[in-house]
Amino acid sequence: MAITLKEVAERAGVSRAAVSRSFTEGASVSAKTRAKVMQAATELGYSPNMLARSLTTRRTQLVGLVSNNFHNPAFLQIFDLFTRALQDRGLRPLLVNLSDETDPDRSVQLLRQYSVDGVIVASSHLPDGFATGFRAAGIPVVHAFGRATATPSVDVVAIDNIAAGRMVAETLMSRGYRSLGFLGGPSQASTTEDRLHGFTTAAQAGGAHVTAHFAGAYSFDAGRAAMQSLLPDTRPEAWFCADDVLSIGAMSALRDAGLAIPEDIGLIGLNDMEMSAWANIALTTVHQPFADIVTASVDLIVDRFTQADRAPDLRLFPCHIVERATLRPPR
Repeated sequence: MAITLKEVAERAGVSRAAVSRSFTEGASVSAKTRAKVMQAATELGYSPNMLARSLTTRRTQLVGLVSNNFHNPAFLQIFDLFTRALQDRGLRPLLVNLSDETDPDRSVQLLRQYSVDGVIVASSHLPDGFATGFRAAGIPVVHAFGRATATPSVDVVAIDNIAAGRMVAETLMSRGYRSLGFLGGPSQASTTEDRLHGFTTAAQAGGAHVTAHFAGAYSFDAGRAAMQSLLPDTRPEAWFCADDVLSIGAMSALRDAGLAIPEDIGLIGLNDMEMSAWANIALTTVHQPFADIVTASVDLIVDRFTQADRAPDLRLFPCHIVERATLRPPR
């Protein structure tokens, strides 16, 4: 039989209300009483019933973790970081897959059914309406990996994708590449648009030529298929693939075509996911600080619980180039 709150109260010699307060973060209870309750709970093997407590506090401690790109290995790292960060704050992640969802209202309805305390949209190419839809429904929300704008409608934590694209173009030109290719994900994704904009603007300013192409998704298969369709007619000196998993797919197609990297063609990605450092890949890439973005996103959603009316915040983190083996060295 499960140990009850009443039994803990009797063992500790306190009221049931004192036991409840001892297990409620921020509740008023003396250190002496809390210590007695915790000792009694340990001796009896008692654990509080989170569902029962939510009926009293009207807080479920559930945070919806929403994404739509489960084919990208980078998100395995991101979900691992998010679930641990939320659990460390006493929250419980509810992972929601929106890969085939196009209606933000249905997503809001789904999360409301679980009475979540807040939502973190962890996606770089869900439409803005998915995040703002939660806010309009009165659900605290943070958009991680969202689009940086001067006046965000919800809290956004991300990198400056335009600056990242610009940095890649400058890196390629510093190595003598002048004919550049861009391979993005879906053309309507904000990350694709912003990385391409920064890339082409810097390349044109430096006298380089850019050809732009797009894959159907941020996935290995999409990157490989897109590169196969471009070969052999399209042969820039170096490719910027706007995501590591696209880069690895493109790398597979390039090598199958008999091209050596970086001797015949250069390749650079973006994200610096763990797989990119594998010895058989060794992808030169742009490091996106996943851990910093996740920590800031969790901090903001927790702040939203008590500061529901504050203005939306934008937090941007810098990127840097991670040098490996897919570009020729600087001149």
